[in-house]
Amino acid sequence: MLFSLQTLILVGVVALVVVGPKKLPDLAKTLGKGFSEFKKATEGITDELKETLKEDKKQDDDSLKDSLLLKKTVEEETNPNSTNNKESKK
Repeated sequence: MLFSLQTLILVGVVALVVVGPKKLPDLAKTLGKGFSEFKKATEGITDELKETLKEDKKQDDDSLKDSLLLKKTVEEETNPNSTNNKESKK
């Protein structure tokens, strides 16, 4: 648990003394709306960040595949008999 019951009671009493009993419900309502908006904003940013990371990973995977294919092509050009021998042995 993030806060103990004693801590929550202490915060409530201090808020009641500082703000007053008439304005405390409005303050709680405003804070609730603020936290809700903050949560929505962070969820949006998190989703965008995850999507960006997926795109970057896909690009890295594609570049790795391309480099491996290029290496294979270069090996085939430099030693063309090696692939022919493999195929003829089958």
